[in-house]
Amino acid sequence: MVFPTAVKLVEVSPRDGLQNEKNFVDTTIKIELINRLSQAGFQNIEAASFVSPKWVPQMADGTQVMAGIERRAGVVYSALTPNMQGFEAALAAGANEIVIFGAASEAFSQRNINCSIAESITRFQPVAQAAHQAGIRIRGSISCALGCPYQGETDIASVLDVVRRMQDLGVQEFDIADTIGVATPLKTARLMQAVANLVPTDRIAGHFHDTYGQALANILASLQVGIHIFHSSVAGLGGCPYAKGATGNVATEDVVYMLHGMGIHTGIDLDSLVQTGAWISEQIGKPTNSRAGRALFLKHNES
Repeated sequence: MVFPTAVKLVEVSPRDGLQNEKNFVDTTIKIELINRLSQAGFQNIEAASFVSPKWVPQMADGTQVMAGIERRAGVVYSALTPNMQGFEAALAAGANEIVIFGAASEAFSQRNINCSIAESITRFQPVAQAAHQAGIRIRGSISCALGCPYQGETDIASVLDVVRRMQDLGVQEFDIADTIGVATPLKTARLMQAVANLVPTDRIAGHFHDTYGQALANILASLQVGIHIFHSSVAGLGGCPYAKGATGNVATEDVVYMLHGMGIHTGIDLDSLVQTGAWISEQIGKPTNSRAGRALFLKHNES
């Protein structure tokens, strides 16, 4: 079996990880988290979300966060932008990459944003045009690509349809997201291979939630078909609002531990990452969801 020799990890904890926290996380903590992550070696960090504070109050300080971070050369700081207002705020804040989003499930699209998949993608046309004019990279996130809380399993054809629509917008990287964490390895491999028949593998990312404990297995299945970009969240930050008790995003420490054990280069300092996971868990008053992070932290403290 031939695996990629290197993997790019997109760290999503400052945005996707923290956005579901009920208690507001202080802006200074968000800034320090991003700085710690860049110091640990991450080249792509999802730093902010310029959505309405009415809908996601945790992300209301995106401008202040982006202004306060210590920017490191070569690091891409991404921001979620749902509309032109969000794009203009992200542009003013110095985002290097914007993230637009759609669903592969009609039921999910209708329930969450009250429009069809096609309509949701059309709404991003002016945002995509403005990003191209400004020379800002565009990432497209496709939620519920492997399962939907309302309609069950997602057809591969539905995912490919969204990929094609996003291609037409000029999206440069496609996030295939198992939003509710129901995917299993064979289904994951089949979908990733189908997407790879449309898009080069260096433009496809796997975004797996660990609700059913399958995220690492799904990453391994994706590696086997040549995917080498993955999203993860330090300490497994990020809940899943559609499944009670869900742990949300796969923990970055677990992913890095697995990849390094396979001899795959990530550019991430695992020791620094473990310390960051322990630190942010303490800041928000929650235990880490990373098994590798917990084990390595205890081992370090015992020595």
